[in-house]
Amino acid sequence: MKKLTVLWLSALLLLAGCSGTSGNNENQNSVSTPETTATINVYTRDSSSGTREAFEKAGDFEGALTAKAIEVSSNGDMATKVGTDENGIGYVSLSTDFAANNVTPLNFEGVEPSEATVLDGSYKMQRPFSFVTRASGDFDSEEKEQLVAAFLDFLQNSTEGMLVVEKAGGVVDKTQGTPWEELAKNHPICSQDNSTITLATAGSTSVEKTLKAALEAFQPLAGNFQFTMNQTGSGDGYKRVMGSEKDGANKADIGFASREFKAEEEDVTQAMASGVYCIDAVVTIVNAANTAVTNLTQAQVKSIFTGEITNWADVQ
Repeated sequence: MKKLTVLWLSALLLLAGCSGTSGNNENQNSVSTPETTATINVYTRDSSSGTREAFEKAGDFEGALTAKAIEVSSNGDMATKVGTDENGIGYVSLSTDFAANNVTPLNFEGVEPSEATVLDGSYKMQRPFSFVTRASGDFDSEEKEQLVAAFLDFLQNSTEGMLVVEKAGGVVDKTQGTPWEELAKNHPICSQDNSTITLATAGSTSVEKTLKAALEAFQPLAGNFQFTMNQTGSGDGYKRVMGSEKDGANKADIGFASREFKAEEEDVTQAMASGVYCIDAVVTIVNAANTAVTNLTQAQVKSIFTGEITNWADVQ
């Protein structure tokens, strides 16, 4: 009888041990394969950004951005933030180095963002890179005014300038270019030493890559002038050359906007020069680790950025 009792207790202990082991396996499985979903982290630019304005117009949600959007300070900051957030989504200029920032550009309505699709108009999320200068006679010197005029001729109209802008990511129609050698005849200022002159630019951060490339290419062609760039957003482009800050500490000679100038900036007509030097696309980006999405429709962009869709599992 004692022997049977011992065997019976041993069997119970064995069964309890198996049951415990089975329970542990179930717990381990539930931890390793959880039914979780990833929340979309929306990134946006500040309200004065030309890139934001163009993106919201293209997405048909002007003024309806989700209150949960994370605001970033510049085009570069946007690329950096999304590039370090696997669940992030944002938007940048086509001139952005996507691979270097660990982000993937998305198609819009089935169309890939590229120079060809921007020029032929099939990629709809696009905007101009605009510029405006100080009024004639309102520069630090007559020589500086002449040098600014020469640079803008190089930037807009020369074959060499267009090629530089294109290489830096801007979209231009090179068939309209004229060799700089011909244009330079109209700018004798370029044949003298201009190393004591410093050109100052301000405005859109999106233009920074194309603008810097053009300034650097123009320097040896125009007497080795100096330049400073204070690109803080499209809203500052007009202010610092024609508006409320034109005589302040951050005044500039040329202001840039990654959009058309607005009605309240209509004094651009009083500038020495104003215009558009290239076209740019606004591109929706996600982190490079996000391989689930390659294209977004306008309706999907609107739903994500207004907060209607908040989870990646719901983007179909």
